[in-house]
Amino acid sequence: MRNNIHPNYRTVVFHDTSADQYFLIGSTLETNQTIDWQDGKTYPYRTIEISSASHPFYTGKQRESQLEGRVQNFRRRYGTRSAKGNK
Repeated sequence: MRNNIHPNYRTVVFHDTSADQYFLIGSTLETNQTIDWQDGKTYPYRTIEISSASHPFYTGKQRESQLEGRVQNFRRRYGTRSAKGNK
């Protein structure tokens, strides 16, 4: 294998600012910021706007909004009918 062609793989702290969650993940991301972590070591640090902690697909909020949309669509099309069978 050729030398010096691969990026530097290291552990990086990612901070999801919308959910205020921190993730310690291996990455090749280059950053100049650092943070002191809970284990006493200093790691490279990167802020992100969205992650699995805040994305609607992973938190289940997307399904709720889709369901609400389907219910509203049904009511708009067919209206609300009483349980007694009045049409």
